Parts: sequence; C-alpha cells; structure tokens
Amino acid sequence: SSAEVKCSLCVVGIQALAEMNRWREVLSWVLQYYHVPEHLPPKVLELCILLYSKVREPQVMLEVGSSWLRDQTNKSLPEYSSLLELYLLHVLLPLGRFEEAEELVRGCDVFDSEQQLAFLGTICESRCQWTQQEEMRLVAEEQQDAATETVLGALSQKLLTMLTLLRRALRSMSSHFYLLPYKKMLLATFLLYLVVVRLDPASPTSLPCIYKLVQLSRQAWAAVFSPIHRPPIQD
Repeated sequence: SSAEVKCSLCVVGIQALAEMNRWREVLSWVLQYYHVPEHLPPKVLELCILLYSKVREPQVMLEVGSSWLRDQTNKSLPEYSSLLELYLLHVLLPLGRFEEAEELVRGCDVFDSEQQLAFLGTICESRCQWTQQEEMRLVAEEQQDAATETVLGALSQKLLTMLTLLRRALRSMSSHFYLLPYKKMLLATFLLYLVVVRLDPASPTSLPCIYKLVQLSRQAWAAVFSPIHRPPIQD
C-alpha cells in the first residue's frame, strides 16, 4: 500500500541521514510527511528512539513518544507494548523521569501484573543507580571546588606577599631618591647625555639641545616630586 511504501522510504531516509551524521534533522524531516507524532508508524518511531538514544539525546523524543503512546488508536497496535518498553528504557529512565515512568506502567492496560512488577523493579533499580551517580557527582564537584579554593588561596597569598615586598621596595627607593642632591643628579644626567650624544658644550650648535635637556629635566622633576618634597631650583 501507499502507507507501507511511504514508511519504507522514511526508514531509508532516516538511515541515510544517520550515515551522513545529520541525525539532528531526522525528527523534523519525518514530521514533514506525517505532520503530528501520533501518526508516525511504529517502525519509524522505533528508529527515531533508537537513533536519539544512541547519540545521547533522548530528550528529543520525550514529547513525541509521550504523544504517540497516549493516542487511543496506537494502543490497539500490536507494536504498542514493545514501543512502550523501548520508550521507558531509552527515554524516560536515562532522563531520570522515574515518576512519569511509574505512572505510565501502572496506567498501561497491555501489561499484566507480572510485567508491571518487572518494569517497576527496573525503574526502582534505575532510580537507585541514578541517586548513587548524583551523589558521586556532587562529591566530585565539592572536591574540585575545594581544590580550586585551595589553589586560589595560595595564589592570592603569594600575590599579596609580592605586592607587599614591591611596596616596601618602592618606598625604600623613593626615600633614597629624595635624599639624592638635585644638583649632583642633574649634573650626572647632563654628563651622561654628553657622553652618549657626544655633544660639545662649547659649540653653538649644542645650545638648543642643552636647553631642551634642561627643560626636560625640569618637567620630569616637576612630575615626579610633589610640591611638599620638591627642593628649590635656582637658575
């Protein structure tokens, strides 16, 4: 029939998209042809659940599977019980939706009492494993946070020590710098400039350079020292 041909073509399309690593497009591509989740064929729904479970994205099929399983027409299909089991094991339990899984099992008419007890036992076991994993994860996060705080505390202590030493060094340098005679320092700078630039002070061409050097020395002195510590300058 045309419905079977359409379903077969969709199965081939799902496999092709999965092989091309375009699995994110599978569900939207399928719904373009079936429009609503309730109209999906059982084989197509099964492939979608298995595909998104394999790529660890089961939440994609959460609403689609729930809508399909709630539909009264689908409950009369022979594949309903297998798809319900597939939805429980590959969608609800990996997502930690244990209460929803228990309600779905208790409200299902296709399972007898033994099957319901078996599924409820599986849900309880998965809940215990989930709780243990969450506790282990919290302990690991606490240990990591404690290690991070220890490292940051050590780094901050080292940084504080370095800043203290740097402040003391700068204070010592500044106090030592205040004790230097200004005239001797200016003369030493002037002589060093003459040695480096090799200017002749007696040459008239050197006067502009010497004048600029004196101006720069005055500006530097005015910028470094405050009016309180600035010594008097005589021409």
